[in-house]
Amino acid sequence: MGSISKRIADMFGLRSEEGVTAIEYGLLAGLIAVAIVAAVTLVGTNLATTFNTIATKI
Repeated sequence: MGSISKRIADMFGLRSEEGVTAIEYGLLAGLIAVAIVAAVTLVGTNLATTFNTIATKI
């Protein structure tokens, strides 16, 4: 078990590897969700600017 996993296991009182693995997967899913939201926000803003520029020129 890695040091981060061990600390999380100790913090939540988990002794089995399965609980720690579930927590790691949960953290990974959370980070992926944050990255997706950030990417969609940036793309949305840039896309809105592009459409506004095109609409102005038309």
